[in-house]
Amino acid sequence: MPVRSDIEIARAAKMKPIDEIGERLGIPSTALLHYGPHKAKLAFSFIESLAPRPDGHLVLVTAITPTPAGEGKTTTTVGLGDGLNRIGKRAMICIREPSLGPCFGMKGGAAGGGHAQVVPMEDINLHFTGDFHAITSANNLLAALIDNHIYWGNGCGLDQRRISWKRVLDMNDRALRAIVNSLGGVANGFPREDSFDITVASEVMAIFCLASDLKDLERRLGNIVIGQNRDRRPVTAREIEAAGAMAVLLKDALMPNLVQTLEHSPAFIHGGPFANIAHGCNSVLATRTALKLADYVVTEAGFGADLGAEKFFNIKCRKAGLKPAAAVIVATVRALKMHGGIARDRLAEENVAAVRKGSANLARHIANVAKFGVPALVAINRFSGDSEAEIEAVREAAKACGAAAVLCTHWAEGGAGTEEMARQVVALCESGKADFRTLYPDAMPLWKKVSTIATELYGASEVVADQTVRDRFRELEELGYGKFPVCMAKTQYSFSTDPNLKGAPSGHVVKVREIRLSAGAEFLVAITGNIMTMPGLPRVPSAANIRLNDDGEIEGLF
Repeated sequence: MPVRSDIEIARAAKMKPIDEIGERLGIPSTALLHYGPHKAKLAFSFIESLAPRPDGHLVLVTAITPTPAGEGKTTTTVGLGDGLNRIGKRAMICIREPSLGPCFGMKGGAAGGGHAQVVPMEDINLHFTGDFHAITSANNLLAALIDNHIYWGNGCGLDQRRISWKRVLDMNDRALRAIVNSLGGVANGFPREDSFDITVASEVMAIFCLASDLKDLERRLGNIVIGQNRDRRPVTAREIEAAGAMAVLLKDALMPNLVQTLEHSPAFIHGGPFANIAHGCNSVLATRTALKLADYVVTEAGFGADLGAEKFFNIKCRKAGLKPAAAVIVATVRALKMHGGIARDRLAEENVAAVRKGSANLARHIANVAKFGVPALVAINRFSGDSEAEIEAVREAAKACGAAAVLCTHWAEGGAGTEEMARQVVALCESGKADFRTLYPDAMPLWKKVSTIATELYGASEVVADQTVRDRFRELEELGYGKFPVCMAKTQYSFSTDPNLKGAPSGHVVKVREIRLSAGAEFLVAITGNIMTMPGLPRVPSAANIRLNDDGEIEGLF
């Protein structure tokens, strides 16, 4: 019998009306704003009514350093949520919305896979409820207002050479990384250099995901620094009266999106910053709301624990006052073999030695999560070709680091394949072992924060930067931004800044190319190596295989 694709499995699912999913959490139908029969947003008035309730347990799902062999972090997040509900716990999941860039590029979507998916999968991976379009529009409204302000007299005295605000697009498009705008004559404004980021790397996306409510959203939008005047004084979005209109565009989008898994577990999918170039976590509003509705909330952070988990702990938990009770680190035998030096076309061959060698990557991630005071277990996401000896090698490697490793088969079996993991997660949460702490204090100097992340988590020997970048660090501290945490923009494929350096490299040097201020999001972005905040498409993008068939159904998406 042929194996069904993710999209075939999702289409065969019999979804329940979203009102029924809400009922499981005690959400009245009047509190749901419907986007068709299977998607809804949760009204702010209901969210506010939940404030007196105690919080449930927060569980983070993270992973080893990603490889082309696949790890299945989102699939595991969905499977664990289903598993917790299967063993009688009141659980829900909180994950990010997918970006169109990866869907039409090379990474694919972010709705899980196999029998551990959120649905309606096609909607979620494409336009969903329009949140990303709203974020893109709010960002570009500010960009338009900046150029309009300059055109009509430039009352704030903006220095056109020092405008830092970028336009955005939720699509990979390398041609927009550096442009010149306002060409074509006097009526079109004053020409200047400009650029685009992908929407998921934008400060508006970060603000959207860190805002606690509409009032906080507008405050943060007003604090955005759009550039400097001739005296090098920062100029904010509030000064050109942009924050109110931006908040209007984001008002409905800020309400969390409720959907379901294939097994009808409730799920919030809301916000979606990348973790290699942004802070990599779903919205604070969705997570906080879920903690009031469920006893166990399973969330994820993008890419490996060196990126997503670090930002989840150091930025999201710090800013939102969250205290995770446990973490799950997803690993696959295939990926560990790649970290052990095996080429992709040889992964089907049993190679216990390569698994053991590659497990150095897993060991560092386990040690890194422990530095935040969060107990962790390892989820071995099983592939059909994994041998018992290889699986045992992963168990031994995890045990040597003080962590249990649980075999999971959720891709093939859904929640039934994660029941044991669910029981162990419950035991970790109830053990009281969690003693959450951030890696560095707010008062630590900015350069020291970057150095701490690089040396403590990446295994680097030092951090370097050109003098102009070091001067910018000092300037930001003098302007009062030194208390902010740092968001590292780094390749997801290695602990180093070299994507080809697998395993657990040590002694490498991390070069910071640029430091960007995100005053509204209240963090700084340190851009390292060759990382780009506007990705490009591969030689053969996924878009080349995506089309409508004769029945009007989408083909080639997954």
